[in-house]
Amino acid sequence: MAKKNALGRGLGALLDEQSIEKARRTSQTFEIPINNIEANPFQPRENFNEEGLKELADSIKQYGVIQPITVRVVKENKYQLISGERRLRASKLAGIENIPAYVRSANDEVMLELALVENIQREDLDAIEIAISYQRLMEECKLTQEALSERIGKKRSTISNYVRLLKLPPDIQIGIREQKISMGHARALINILDEETRLMIYKQVIKYDFSVRKVEEIVRELNNNTDKEPVKKRKKYRTPQEYEQLKKHLSKYFSTDVDFRRYVKGNGKIIIPFNTDEQLEKIIAILDKLNS
Repeated sequence: MAKKNALGRGLGALLDEQSIEKARRTSQTFEIPINNIEANPFQPRENFNEEGLKELADSIKQYGVIQPITVRVVKENKYQLISGERRLRASKLAGIENIPAYVRSANDEVMLELALVENIQREDLDAIEIAISYQRLMEECKLTQEALSERIGKKRSTISNYVRLLKLPPDIQIGIREQKISMGHARALINILDEETRLMIYKQVIKYDFSVRKVEEIVRELNNNTDKEPVKKRKKYRTPQEYEQLKKHLSKYFSTDVDFRRYVKGNGKIIIPFNTDEQLEKIIAILDKLNS
């Protein structure tokens, strides 16, 4: 018979490998001292909304922890969190001493996978957190997009769309995390090849509150214009330092973010964007005044 080690009062059972397995199979939970649980080193989540944690803590004070966390035994009377960090943090805020938990055994790779999969099923994760979780699952658990799709029950195209977000520059990724733009906006911005133009459109989305459809139209128009240019004539444009002041002056003059493009050979273009018909009429009036 396997030797049984007592793992603290309040557990309601003696936990050895057999009882752990039985608990996993029967969904049995144990009341575990919060102070005996260490953090999950594979936790993919970085941001926890403080107000949301306080609300959950208030709920826990009144109703207790409804959904048990999941832990693994690391040594006698010591556990490591597998999933449920938000519930654990809120429970600490609530000042409770014990928390209901499923207890299971898991090696590091399985533990990482469990933590990531559990987290990406939550509704309150932002798109970048989900994308990072998908990427980590594929890289660290050696899963293809197809295998990951089967594992988590998501379409391969959905996984691909999330992972592509990680190709965006940091400014835009932060904008997604701070909910300045939606995933729909971000998916449209990905299709802009030139980074400077992409950032310019991103700033306009925030400034003028563009809809996703509006951004898609802008991107489609940009790409159509690019496609019309002969491949051999396509050049990456640059804005010389001496023209930066002019660009700022024009932006202030027309009350919009003017884009000044100058190509290597000296040719270029000035783009004066507008958001509404009213803004367009003001721009036209300014131009008419200059011609009069």
